[in-house]
Amino acid sequence: MEREKFKSRLGFILISAGCAIGIGNVWRFPYVVGNNGGCIFVLLYLLFLVIFGVPIMTMELAVGRASRASAVRSFNILEKPGSKWHFHGKLAITANYVLMFFYTTIAGWMLYYFYGMLTGKFQNSTTESIIRTFENLTQSPGTMILFSFIIIILGFGICSLGLQKGVEKITKFMMIALLIIMVVLAVNSIFLENGSEGLKFYLIPNVDAVKEIGFFTVVAQAMNQAFFTLSVGIGSMAIFGSYIDKKSSLLGEAITIASLDTFVAIVAGLIIFPACFAYGVQPDQGPSLIFITLPNIFNEMPNGHIWGGFFFLFMTFAAFSTVIAVFENLMSMCMEIAGWSRKKAAIINIIIVCIGSLPCILGFNLLSGFTPFGPGSNILDLEDFFVSNLALPFGSMVYAVFCMSRYGWGSENYYAEVNEGNGLKMPKFLRPYLTYAVPLIIIILIIYGIWTKFFM
Repeated sequence: MEREKFKSRLGFILISAGCAIGIGNVWRFPYVVGNNGGCIFVLLYLLFLVIFGVPIMTMELAVGRASRASAVRSFNILEKPGSKWHFHGKLAITANYVLMFFYTTIAGWMLYYFYGMLTGKFQNSTTESIIRTFENLTQSPGTMILFSFIIIILGFGICSLGLQKGVEKITKFMMIALLIIMVVLAVNSIFLENGSEGLKFYLIPNVDAVKEIGFFTVVAQAMNQAFFTLSVGIGSMAIFGSYIDKKSSLLGEAITIASLDTFVAIVAGLIIFPACFAYGVQPDQGPSLIFITLPNIFNEMPNGHIWGGFFFLFMTFAAFSTVIAVFENLMSMCMEIAGWSRKKAAIINIIIVCIGSLPCILGFNLLSGFTPFGPGSNILDLEDFFVSNLALPFGSMVYAVFCMSRYGWGSENYYAEVNEGNGLKMPKFLRPYLTYAVPLIIIILIIYGIWTKFFM
């Protein structure tokens, strides 16, 4: 059976960017910035995006394009006989499932807030009542299950239509709409009264804040965010590499995807941080930040419930674009392993992800007594730690070593693949850096993440 291909290069760029753009940008990025002192974290994040994220993305895309397979089969095809690199396929499929177990929960929150905005739920609300609204949502397992399951069923339903007619067609529309509405909202937020204080927090370095948190903690969080936001290391990008032709070199494609991803993350901060200071909400409130500050913005805007509805619709689109991308990866893996049709893979995965998402949902209410990292933590934190601090960086290290080591695919094969086609070429002088420095720094990052989580 001939492998499906994207209809256009724009489709590949927007879908790959859509995989990267999502919770990492519109939910996780703003609150991680708030927790880590603002501007200096942002600068470190941008640095790590360039020196780690983009090169590793080229490696994952190269493995996908050369093998014409998902992560669960690509290493089998490219590895030398007798080697064991294909074991990474098991980690990849596990990490993709765990990612979706909590990702669909938060996408469901986005959908719920879209519904709430359209029905006027937040009109004339105070900051305190909006905080209570979010708390009430997380304490209602039935509501969370309903909206999460809608996301799951819609996502696999779109993937079941095929790559071009489902995934590419829907994601292109969502991404273009998302980019337009975010710019409009950022302009509005910047000009809010007292919003300039938020811009200072976001854009002006504060050394004292970083000293208080700890410089190495901020560095580690910035590295983790760079891996999380680009979705590199667990095959989420490799699948799209397997669908593209060889007309364009992969460094230019990776830079374009990372630039779009970064643009959305930065603009999300321009929307949220001026609003934090304008409405007296602390910027370090954690994952609930976006669900507390943004409804306050729309309460003050003319026709705010309409703008708010559109915003949370497109926030749903941002999360949903990643959901569709990872669902496509999961379905492709299942089709390769078991030989299922698209529709069968969609139906079985709907059941798996619906059941798998329940612990995360119930972790806020019925299972709230389970606090894996101490008081205030929950199952979402555990799943996020596994994906963000372990699977993504470890998987990125596997791709780096596999592509650059003579015991893996080898640097000659990697360079031939990444530089094939028109566009920017990966410089050969970076070979020592990619071979030795990148894996070593990732190992240090993994160890530091575990140490700070369990021993500090």
